[in-house]
Formats: sequence, structure tokens, C-alpha cells
Amino acid sequence: MLSRAVVVGAGQAAVALIAKLRALDPDRRITLIGDEPVVPYQRPPLSKDYLKGELPADGLSLRPRDWFEGQGIELRLGRSAIAIDRAAKTLCLDDGAVVGYDHLALCLGSEPRRLPAAVGGSLAGVYVLRRRADADALRPALAGASRVLIVGGGYVGLEVAAVVSGAGRTVTVLEAAPRILHRVAAEPTSDYFRDLHRRNGVRLLEGIGLVALSGQDRVARAILSDGSELPVDLVLVGIGTAPVVELAARAGLAVENGIAVDDRCRTSDPSIVAAGDCTSVPHAGGRIRLESVQNAIAQGETAASTLCGRESPYRPKPWFWSNQYDVRLQIAGLSTGYDATLVRPGKRPGSQSVWYFRRSSLIAVDAINEPATYMVGRKLIEADITPAEAHLTDPGFLLNSLIRW
Repeated sequence: MLSRAVVVGAGQAAVALIAKLRALDPDRRITLIGDEPVVPYQRPPLSKDYLKGELPADGLSLRPRDWFEGQGIELRLGRSAIAIDRAAKTLCLDDGAVVGYDHLALCLGSEPRRLPAAVGGSLAGVYVLRRRADADALRPALAGASRVLIVGGGYVGLEVAAVVSGAGRTVTVLEAAPRILHRVAAEPTSDYFRDLHRRNGVRLLEGIGLVALSGQDRVARAILSDGSELPVDLVLVGIGTAPVVELAARAGLAVENGIAVDDRCRTSDPSIVAAGDCTSVPHAGGRIRLESVQNAIAQGETAASTLCGRESPYRPKPWFWSNQYDVRLQIAGLSTGYDATLVRPGKRPGSQSVWYFRRSSLIAVDAINEPATYMVGRKLIEADITPAEAHLTDPGFLLNSLIRW
């Protein structure tokens, strides 16, 4: 009987894994199990074009349904895996079905952190944004809201602020850390986006936390840590995500800030691989968890190769992006642990790049409306080349001259 691979989770990592696996092994039986009733789709546009109404639902799909059918992929959508029997190599679903596997791939993703019910997190009018259903619920609710509070000044919160500001709305972003983007970017990048949002009428409250939300059945007021109160009609909670690890943990797989995998995407069970947001990967002597399209695709393809015995190590080379108003931020590398930054002016008004260093080595670049600089920065990081400070501070120096293209 042909070997059977079962993939749990239906996001970017799962689709990358399936496509690669089918290319390497045309005959293997493949089953995809996803807890949403729709074919796998892209998540990044949910807080951008999809929320604006500029991208239709079918434009989100990573692959059309007939692609899965043409590839011989069995789809079990709208179903959740609730238990793994590693000894029997079976998976139990929430509808009572038991699915056997020769190899199992966990691409479970991550879920948004929510406010506890004790502080008003369960009130009507309080939203998160992670799934298509979240965006489908949020979009009409925003149409009737005039006072919007966004809890969390990270990328998702700022992207939504950019989408919903204007049209007579009062939009407030509340960030408990000393500045927006505190966890993911240096001060120059925070400063740029603070100014951008304020110019567009968004109120930013930094260094102020949320104590509670109040209202009868629906949220009506936010109580803040500085003692002030805000009247609100709608609250979006954007305070980060947590990896979905419960299924793996109950099965006894190693978990460390995500399902722990090696550089071949192997878990602590030789029959199980994992990929995407739900995993933590080896990096710089420790482990990191990455939430990016690039990481999901690369890990998915690595996991597929591992399942086919064509193992090749995965080395994280992450890149990210964020669209806010008419500004596109592109990020190459990981700025974690940086000890110095340098700002390079862009060639156009409103453009610049922020270069991150650790122990004098280039580790990341934030390129703001500077796509060419982003590409150069990415190549430099991948080649482990650190430009001289004199070159970076000279706007006339051609950085791409440092790279062999």
C-alpha cells in the first residue's frame, strides 16, 4: 500500500509542504486537515487589502480547490485534530473519524492572544484579527463604529489603524510599551511610523496599558493605566500570537516556545515533522519562533524534503513586510539582539532605511519605501557582508557594488 502523509493545518506552510511533497513523490497519498471550512488562504492581506474590501475572498486563496483535486489531495476541511496516537500512528478528529498515517506533518500555525473575560475581553464589540472569519466579522462592524480602540502598537494594530482611520472616525492605538513597535524595531523606525500615523489623524498612546473594558453587554469604555477613560464603540486586540502546540504537547512531543524541530523540521518523533508559525527552530545557539511567509514556505518545503529522505538543512533567512497608508516597509534579517543602528536617507521624500548591527556585523535592515535598498540589504545579510559606515552614510555610494549579482 502507498505511504500516506497527513498534514494538519491549512495555511502557508501546509500548502508549501504539499506542493513540494507532490513534486517529489507523485504517488504518495496525501490528506490535508484544516479546521476552517475554506481552502487554504493568505493571512497577511487580512489586515490590509481584504479588510479594505479591495481584495475578494477568492483572491486570498493560496491554491484553488481544483488544484488540490488535480494533485490528488484529500481535503478534510472544517475538521479539527484532537489527539495523536503515536504508537498506532493514528489521528483522531473532532467528528469521531480516525485517520491513519505513515508520516504526520503539523502546520498548526498560531492564534491571537485575547483579553481575559475578567477585564472585558468577552464583551460584544471586542475583536481579534487572525482568520478570514475574523476579518469578515470586523469589516461590517467597523462600518458602524465611530470610536475605535486598537490595543497593541505592533504591525497588525498599525496596519488596521491605517485602514480604518479617516471617514470621521476617532482611532486610538494603545501601546503599553514605551513606544510602538518596541519589540520588533529600533527607535528610528518607531519614530517614522509614529509621525506617519499622527499625520493621518491617529491618536497614539504609548507607555499606557489597558486596565479593563466595560459595558453592559457591549463594550462602551476603556479604563487605562494612567487613570483615564476612553469612550469606545469597537476594540481590536492586537497583542501578539501564541503558537498552537496543544495537540503536539498532549502527544508528548517536545515543545519549547512552539513545537521544537531541528534544522530538517523533524520533531522528537521520527514519524512527525512540523513547519510554520507553530514551531521553534535552531538559531544562533538557541531557538527562535518566526512568523513570516518566507519561514512558512521554506520550512514547509524542508519538511517535505525530509519526508522523502532528501534532507537539507534549513537556515532561517527571514524577511517581512508591512503596508501602512502609502508606505511599504520591507524588513530583511532579524534585528533581535542589535546593539547599534544607522539611518540611511532614501532617494525620495519619505523614504529611508534603518540598518541594524550586532557586534559590528550587519544583521537586519528596515527599508521604508526603498525596495532597491531592501534587496541589497537582504543580499548583504545572506552573504554575511557588512558595509563600511562611510559607505552607508554616503547617499551617493552604490551599495549594490558590494555584491556579486
